[in-house]
Amino acid sequence: MLMSLPNLLTLSRIFAIPLIVALIYIDTPLFRWLTLAGFTLAGVTDYLDGYLARNRNEISPLGRFLDPIADKLLVAAVIMMLVATRQIEGLTIFAAIVILCREILVSGLREYLAEIKVSVPVTSLAKWKTAIQMIALGFLIVGSAGPDGFPTVLIGEVGLWIAAALTLLTGYDYLSHGLRHMIK
Repeated sequence: MLMSLPNLLTLSRIFAIPLIVALIYIDTPLFRWLTLAGFTLAGVTDYLDGYLARNRNEISPLGRFLDPIADKLLVAAVIMMLVATRQIEGLTIFAAIVILCREILVSGLREYLAEIKVSVPVTSLAKWKTAIQMIALGFLIVGSAGPDGFPTVLIGEVGLWIAAALTLLTGYDYLSHGLRHMIK
C-alpha cells in the first residue's frame, strides 16, 4: 500500500515542505505567489488523498498515520517561516502559537488514545478550522505582494485569529474526550 496513489499524494505533501520553506525564505513578490501556488497544491493533495483512499478503498494504516503528520508538518513549517520572515508579527504571533500548541497536544492525545484502542474522529468544526487556517496562511504567504489596496495581510491575520479561536474550541473537545479515557 506504500505505493498507492493516496499515500503518494500524502508523501508528496511532506516532500514539498522544503520547497515551500525555501520559497518563503526568498521573500520576493514573485516567490510569494509561487509559494502560494505550492502551498495550495499541497492543500489540494490533502483533500485528494483522503478522497481517493475512501473512493478506491485504499485506506491504509500508513495513510492514516502519515496524513495528519503531513498536515501538521506543513502548517508548522509555514507558520514558523512566516514568523521568521515577519509576515506574521506582533500579537498575531499568539494566534500562531495557539495553533501550533494545539497541533502538538492533539497529536500526543491521538497517539495515547490509539495505544488504548480509542479513536478520535475529526469533527466538522475541526475541518472548518483547518480550511480557515489554510486560507489565512495563504493570504499571509502573499502578504504585501497582494493587489494594491486589497487588505491581504488583514484578511490573513483575521483568518488566523478565527482559526486560533476554533483551534481552542476543537482542542478542548479533543482534550475533554481524551481525558475521559485517561481519568478513570
